[in-house]
Amino acid sequence: MRVLFISFFLVITDQLSKFLIKGFTIPFLKFRYEGMFHGQRTKIFGDFFQITFIENPGMAFGYDPGNSLKLYVSLFSLFASIALIIYLYSARKKSLSLRVSLAFILGGAVGNLIDRMFYGLFYGYAPLFYGRVVDFLDFDFFHFTLFGRTFERFPVFNLADASVTIGVVILILFYKHNQNEIENSMAVIPRNADRGSINLNNGTKNDGPDQGKNISL
Repeated sequence: MRVLFISFFLVITDQLSKFLIKGFTIPFLKFRYEGMFHGQRTKIFGDFFQITFIENPGMAFGYDPGNSLKLYVSLFSLFASIALIIYLYSARKKSLSLRVSLAFILGGAVGNLIDRMFYGLFYGYAPLFYGRVVDFLDFDFFHFTLFGRTFERFPVFNLADASVTIGVVILILFYKHNQNEIENSMAVIPRNADRGSINLNNGTKNDGPDQGKNISL
Protein backbone atom coordinates (compact mmCIF):
# COMPACT_ATOMS: atom_id res chain seq x y z
CA MET A 1 0.00 0.00 0.00
CA ARG A 2 3.00 2.30 -0.28
CA VAL A 3 1.55 3.65 -3.52
CA LEU A 4 -0.98 5.53 -1.34
CA PHE A 5 1.85 7.96 -0.59
CA ILE A 6 1.58 8.95 -4.25
CA SER A 7 -2.12 9.68 -3.79
CA PHE A 8 -1.44 11.61 -0.57
CA PHE A 9 1.27 13.72 -2.24
CA LEU A 10 -1.00 14.50 -5.20
CA VAL A 11 -3.88 15.55 -2.93
CA ILE A 12 -1.65 17.86 -0.87
CA THR A 13 -0.06 19.39 -3.98
CA ASP A 14 -3.44 19.88 -5.62
CA GLN A 15 -4.97 21.57 -2.57
CA LEU A 16 -1.98 23.84 -1.97
CA SER A 17 -2.09 25.00 -5.59
CA LYS A 18 -5.82 25.76 -5.30
CA PHE A 19 -5.37 27.72 -2.06
CA LEU A 20 -2.65 29.78 -3.75
CA ILE A 21 -5.01 30.54 -6.63
CA LYS A 22 -8.23 31.16 -4.68
CA GLY A 23 -6.71 32.59 -1.52
CA PHE A 24 -7.35 31.69 2.11
CA THR A 25 -7.61 33.08 5.61
CA ILE A 26 -6.18 31.84 8.93
CA PRO A 27 -8.30 33.70 11.52
CA PHE A 28 -6.35 32.84 14.69
CA LEU A 29 -3.15 34.10 13.04
CA LYS A 30 -4.97 37.09 11.54
CA PHE A 31 -3.46 36.10 8.22
CA ARG A 32 -5.19 36.60 4.89
CA TYR A 33 -3.89 35.68 1.45
CA GLU A 34 -5.96 37.24 -1.32
CA GLY A 35 -5.05 34.97 -4.23
CA MET A 36 -6.50 35.78 -7.66
CA PHE A 37 -9.91 37.22 -8.50
CA HIS A 38 -12.30 35.09 -10.54
CA GLY A 39 -11.47 35.30 -14.25
CA GLN A 40 -8.01 36.80 -13.69
CA ARG A 41 -5.33 35.66 -16.13
CA THR A 42 -1.57 35.68 -15.74
CA LYS A 43 0.54 34.88 -18.79
CA ILE A 44 3.36 32.38 -18.23
CA PHE A 45 4.39 31.49 -21.81
CA GLY A 46 2.57 34.08 -23.87
CA ASP A 47 -0.88 32.98 -25.00
CA PHE A 48 0.10 29.30 -25.02
CA PHE A 49 0.10 28.85 -21.24
CA GLN A 50 -1.66 31.07 -18.74
CA ILE A 51 -2.84 30.81 -15.16
CA THR A 52 -6.57 31.52 -15.37
CA PHE A 53 -8.72 31.31 -12.25
CA ILE A 54 -12.17 29.89 -12.85
CA GLU A 55 -14.46 27.64 -10.84
CA ASN A 56 -16.04 24.57 -12.39
CA PRO A 57 -19.69 24.44 -11.29
CA GLY A 58 -20.10 20.76 -11.98
CA MET A 59 -18.34 18.11 -14.01
CA ALA A 60 -15.59 17.92 -16.61
CA PHE A 61 -15.29 20.59 -19.32
CA GLY A 62 -17.40 23.01 -17.30
CA TYR A 63 -20.63 21.03 -17.68
CA ASP A 64 -23.11 22.09 -15.00
CA PRO A 65 -25.59 19.35 -14.00
CA GLY A 66 -27.62 21.83 -11.96
CA ASN A 67 -28.18 22.00 -8.21
CA SER A 68 -30.64 19.09 -8.30
CA LEU A 69 -27.90 16.70 -9.48
CA LYS A 70 -24.90 18.34 -7.84
CA LEU A 71 -25.36 16.37 -4.61
CA TYR A 72 -25.40 13.08 -6.54
CA VAL A 73 -22.22 14.04 -8.42
CA SER A 74 -20.45 14.72 -5.12
CA LEU A 75 -21.74 11.51 -3.53
CA PHE A 76 -20.71 9.48 -6.57
CA SER A 77 -17.21 10.96 -6.33
CA LEU A 78 -17.09 10.04 -2.64
CA PHE A 79 -18.17 6.42 -3.17
CA ALA A 80 -15.89 6.06 -6.20
CA SER A 81 -12.91 7.20 -4.11
CA ILE A 82 -13.76 4.70 -1.36
CA ALA A 83 -14.09 1.95 -3.97
CA LEU A 84 -10.68 2.84 -5.40
CA ILE A 85 -9.07 2.57 -1.95
CA ILE A 86 -10.64 -0.85 -1.41
CA TYR A 87 -9.55 -2.04 -4.85
CA LEU A 88 -6.03 -0.74 -4.29
CA TYR A 89 -5.84 -2.86 -1.14
CA SER A 90 -7.08 -5.96 -2.96
CA ALA A 91 -4.58 -5.29 -5.78
CA ARG A 92 -1.63 -4.75 -3.43
CA LYS A 93 0.17 -7.79 -4.91
CA LYS A 94 -0.56 -6.88 -8.51
CA SER A 95 1.84 -5.17 -10.92
CA LEU A 96 3.39 -1.84 -9.98
CA SER A 97 2.00 -0.18 -13.11
CA LEU A 98 -1.57 -1.07 -12.12
CA ARG A 99 -1.13 0.16 -8.55
CA VAL A 100 0.58 3.39 -9.59
CA SER A 101 -2.10 4.18 -12.17
CA LEU A 102 -4.83 3.64 -9.57
CA ALA A 103 -2.93 5.80 -7.07
CA PHE A 104 -2.84 8.68 -9.58
CA ILE A 105 -6.55 8.31 -10.32
CA LEU A 106 -7.37 8.16 -6.60
CA GLY A 107 -5.28 11.24 -5.83
CA GLY A 108 -7.01 13.24 -8.54
CA ALA A 109 -10.48 12.05 -7.54
CA VAL A 110 -9.95 12.95 -3.87
CA GLY A 111 -8.44 16.32 -4.80
CA ASN A 112 -11.56 17.42 -6.66
CA LEU A 113 -13.83 15.72 -4.12
CA ILE A 114 -12.48 18.02 -1.40
CA ASP A 115 -13.50 21.03 -3.50
CA ARG A 116 -17.02 19.69 -4.05
CA MET A 117 -17.53 18.66 -0.43
CA PHE A 118 -15.92 21.44 1.61
CA TYR A 119 -15.14 24.55 -0.45
CA GLY A 120 -18.72 25.83 -0.25
CA LEU A 121 -18.51 25.72 3.56
CA PHE A 122 -14.90 26.87 3.76
CA TYR A 123 -15.46 29.93 1.58
CA GLY A 124 -19.03 30.54 2.75
CA TYR A 125 -20.98 30.34 -0.51
CA ALA A 126 -22.70 26.91 -0.41
CA PRO A 127 -23.61 24.02 1.93
CA LEU A 128 -21.73 20.73 2.25
CA PHE A 129 -21.36 18.79 -1.05
CA TYR A 130 -22.25 21.86 -3.15
CA GLY A 131 -18.81 23.42 -3.60
CA ARG A 132 -17.18 24.37 -6.89
CA VAL A 133 -13.93 22.94 -8.26
CA VAL A 134 -11.05 25.39 -8.69
CA ASP A 135 -9.39 25.28 -12.13
CA PHE A 136 -6.44 27.37 -13.29
CA LEU A 137 -4.18 25.59 -15.83
CA ASP A 138 -4.97 27.19 -19.20
CA PHE A 139 -3.33 25.91 -22.41
CA ASP A 140 -3.96 27.08 -25.97
CA PHE A 141 -4.18 23.82 -27.94
CA PHE A 142 -6.68 21.17 -29.06
CA HIS A 143 -9.40 23.42 -30.41
CA PHE A 144 -12.46 21.19 -30.64
CA THR A 145 -16.22 20.83 -30.23
CA LEU A 146 -17.73 18.63 -27.50
CA PHE A 147 -21.39 18.21 -26.52
CA GLY A 148 -22.30 20.99 -28.91
CA ARG A 149 -19.87 23.40 -27.25
CA THR A 150 -16.85 24.77 -29.13
CA PHE A 151 -13.61 25.20 -27.20
CA GLU A 152 -11.17 27.69 -28.74
CA ARG A 153 -8.71 26.79 -26.02
CA PHE A 154 -8.32 23.53 -24.15
CA PRO A 155 -10.69 23.62 -21.11
CA VAL A 156 -9.05 25.07 -18.01
CA PHE A 157 -8.14 22.29 -15.59
CA ASN A 158 -6.22 21.63 -12.36
CA LEU A 159 -3.58 19.26 -10.98
CA ALA A 160 -6.23 16.76 -9.84
CA ASP A 161 -7.55 16.51 -13.41
CA ALA A 162 -4.00 16.02 -14.66
CA SER A 163 -3.44 13.24 -12.10
CA VAL A 164 -6.52 11.34 -13.25
CA THR A 165 -5.44 11.71 -16.89
CA ILE A 166 -1.93 10.44 -16.13
CA GLY A 167 -3.38 7.46 -14.27
CA VAL A 168 -5.63 6.55 -17.20
CA VAL A 169 -2.71 6.88 -19.65
CA ILE A 170 -0.60 4.51 -17.52
CA LEU A 171 -3.49 2.02 -17.49
CA ILE A 172 -3.74 2.18 -21.28
CA LEU A 173 0.02 1.87 -21.84
CA PHE A 174 0.28 -1.20 -19.60
CA TYR A 175 -3.16 -2.62 -20.41
CA LYS A 176 -1.83 -5.76 -22.09
CA HIS A 177 0.54 -6.50 -19.22
CA ASN A 178 -2.18 -6.05 -16.58
CA GLN A 179 -4.65 -8.13 -18.59
CA ASN A 180 -2.17 -11.02 -18.84
CA GLU A 181 -1.50 -10.82 -15.11
CA ILE A 182 -5.20 -11.10 -14.28
CA GLU A 183 -5.66 -14.00 -16.70
CA ASN A 184 -2.68 -15.85 -15.22
CA SER A 185 -3.94 -15.41 -11.67
CA MET A 186 -7.36 -16.74 -12.66
CA ALA A 187 -5.81 -19.72 -14.44
CA VAL A 188 -4.22 -20.88 -11.16
CA ILE A 189 -7.62 -21.36 -9.50
CA PRO A 190 -8.65 -24.62 -11.26
CA ARG A 191 -5.26 -26.20 -10.62
CA ASN A 192 -5.42 -25.33 -6.92
CA ALA A 193 -8.99 -26.62 -6.68
CA ASP A 194 -7.84 -30.15 -7.58
CA ARG A 195 -5.44 -30.39 -4.66
CA GLY A 196 -8.19 -31.38 -2.17
CA SER A 197 -9.57 -34.21 -4.36
CA ILE A 198 -9.22 -37.86 -3.35
CA ASN A 199 -7.65 -40.76 -5.09
CA LEU A 200 -9.14 -43.89 -3.46
CA ASN A 201 -6.69 -46.15 -5.23
CA ASN A 202 -3.81 -44.48 -3.39
CA GLY A 203 -5.53 -44.78 -0.03
CA THR A 204 -5.39 -40.99 0.62
CA LYS A 205 -7.85 -39.24 2.86
CA ASN A 206 -10.66 -37.27 1.34
CA ASP A 207 -11.48 -33.84 2.76
CA GLY A 208 -14.58 -33.61 0.57
CA PRO A 209 -17.91 -35.45 0.77
CA ASP A 210 -17.70 -39.27 0.72
CA GLN A 211 -18.61 -40.59 -2.71
CA GLY A 212 -18.66 -44.27 -1.51
CA LYS A 213 -17.06 -47.36 -3.06
CA ASN A 214 -18.40 -50.12 -5.26
CA ILE A 215 -18.14 -53.44 -3.30
CA SER A 216 -18.54 -56.81 -5.04
CA LEU A 217 -19.87 -59.74 -2.93
